[in-house]
Amino acid sequence: MEKINKQLILNCEKLERRFAILSGQRLEDFQIERNSDEPRVGDIYLGKIINLESSLQAAFIDIGADKNAFLHYHDMLTGGEEMLHKDDDSDEPQVTDEKPINAKRRQRNEAKNNDTARAEAQRRKHKLSVKDIPEFFKPGTPILVQVSKSQIGTKGAKLTTDIALPGRYLVLMPYCERIALSSRIENKAERERLRKILSGLELPEGMGLICRTVGEGARSTFFKRDLELLLDYWHKIEEVMGRGKAPAVAFAEQNLIERTIRDFLTDDIDCLMVDDQEVYKTIQTTLKRVGGAKMAGKVKLYNLAKPIFETYQVNEQLREIYQRQVKLPGGGYICIDETEALIAIDVNSGRGRKGAVGEDFIYKTNLEAAAEVGRQLKLRNIGGLVVIDFIDMTSSHHRDEILKLMKKLTKDDKAKTRILPISRLGLMEMTRQREHESIKDQFFDPCPYCKGTGLVKSALSVSVEIQRKLNFILQNPKYKKINIRVIVHPEILSRLKNEDAGLLADMEKKYANDLSFRPDGNLHYEEFRLIDPETMMELE
Repeated sequence: MEKINKQLILNCEKLERRFAILSGQRLEDFQIERNSDEPRVGDIYLGKIINLESSLQAAFIDIGADKNAFLHYHDMLTGGEEMLHKDDDSDEPQVTDEKPINAKRRQRNEAKNNDTARAEAQRRKHKLSVKDIPEFFKPGTPILVQVSKSQIGTKGAKLTTDIALPGRYLVLMPYCERIALSSRIENKAERERLRKILSGLELPEGMGLICRTVGEGARSTFFKRDLELLLDYWHKIEEVMGRGKAPAVAFAEQNLIERTIRDFLTDDIDCLMVDDQEVYKTIQTTLKRVGGAKMAGKVKLYNLAKPIFETYQVNEQLREIYQRQVKLPGGGYICIDETEALIAIDVNSGRGRKGAVGEDFIYKTNLEAAAEVGRQLKLRNIGGLVVIDFIDMTSSHHRDEILKLMKKLTKDDKAKTRILPISRLGLMEMTRQREHESIKDQFFDPCPYCKGTGLVKSALSVSVEIQRKLNFILQNPKYKKINIRVIVHPEILSRLKNEDAGLLADMEKKYANDLSFRPDGNLHYEEFRLIDPETMMELE
């Protein structure tokens, strides 16, 4: 079987960076990054506890963003307990050059230290648990946290204290003392080799490491360089913690360009094409240091006048991910609807049903749909609860094969997924980890007309409202025999002058008032105004 060429395409512009993975000419993955001050997944902050909500079993943390972040009690145990240990690690007197403080202030500080010491003594008697959180983590307490889920809609970022610093080959875990390997590294001999390399690295006490998939086959020197870089990051984080000023950024997750090098440029990638000279130099320099000359040789500079995403036909495929309906090769199609509660995906046979009947045809359509669903979930970056309505299959074997295919398709998805078998109602339920806003939410704002509902009132409905308002005003003696000007959207005016012209003429005759109509294209489709043309005052 001929190997399919796999390429990374990197488009760098002033306001945004775009990244695409092509398998042959088919778009397999897409990410976008825009200039923003919002917290990103992976960012580490020295935050400050604002308040604890026992009913939610969560703390709200100020990390300097416009919305307070959310930290569940369970996510406070790992790093939070370590921070409490660090606060009381030393019994040595502290040398300070600070000026003497007044007596009242000294008393307050001593009382606070005594409370902390008593709390620490009690805590050491047993391992910290969820029920202990309110006692040891008071409002105003600084706490080191990492963003595990970015701000989505009206919800603030979700946090954890289980800090993880990812490098190209390793993930450093400052608060977890264990050595682990990626489950995707399956060769036993290679796993043993990697364990020996990781065990031989000079790692500070209490810290742990995870070997990433890309580390398979890598030389020991690459791991050593990676660890040195990660420890340097951690030392800078400790400096921020030492200053104790919260909220503060302790570590900013790498940008899209750096993450491309770290996470996506693997051995199965044949080429990385980038359209910016400076970025090209940066990537090459970095790769020579962490991946060697062979890996750096995969990077190519694109310098044609035609936009890089047009040349590689990425834009053409991107248009599809903004549409509700996606066509399948056999003539069927899937419909994808994003709602607040879940993602609903419906599978339809479409024109493919013509001349084709039977279980085999339905099975083939469902196979095509499963493959496209797996691709679209990743491309659109949508997650949460996903419900897929496949075409009904009578064969249990076919249903099992669809389940196997869905699991295979999501195996390499960086977002964690869980898939359940097709139910008796013909529905497959799955969850996909949701860390960021979907591509749709990044690109689009709610429509100013429909406010995101996808619906506006019909011309008939607006005409009914206008006539109802006119009847109300004309019955008022205050407006007897005055002229009224009706200002409406041009499309509504077309309805008033044609289908409803007779009704409006009867209204004029009944109340002995003259009605005139004017179009205004700047008005909302559903909006209208009734004014006195002499005073130009709006009539209520």
